[in-house]
Amino acid sequence: MTLSIRSAVPADAALIIRFIEALAAYEKLSHEAKASEADILRDLFGADPKVFCEIAEVDGRPVGFALWFYTYSTFQGRHGIWLEDLFVDPEARGLGAGKALLVNLAQRCVREGLGRLEWWVLDWNEPSIRFYKAQGGVMQDEWTKVRVDGHALLELGTP
Repeated sequence: MTLSIRSAVPADAALIIRFIEALAAYEKLSHEAKASEADILRDLFGADPKVFCEIAEVDGRPVGFALWFYTYSTFQGRHGIWLEDLFVDPEARGLGAGKALLVNLAQRCVREGLGRLEWWVLDWNEPSIRFYKAQGGVMQDEWTKVRVDGHALLELGTP
């Protein structure tokens, strides 16, 4: 078995959407998954991308992905990486693809002198929580996520 990580290319747009939809279904959030191939092509592969993606392959077959972007910590005075999505196909779990995707991002952080690698995990997702803790992840329970979207965002953002 050969496990490899590679940067996504425009021809991966449909694959990335498939991974996003599978992740949304697993997280019971399919109703929120609205991204299209056109969105992926524009935002990951347009003139000035702000979001990036790595693909995990086992024996040349795509089995998972990590979608991420740079953040900034004013406390550290350094950039970091926010891991927006990490997903491995269920039949490929246990082969090391998830860990390889995380290691790849951690190596990028070290290579670029970044201060953090962060992400969210749903509080009911015990298998992922155990996996992340095994990789050195520390749960940040003292923080509460805040979101403004939909009508509330329109109201807040309209003069």
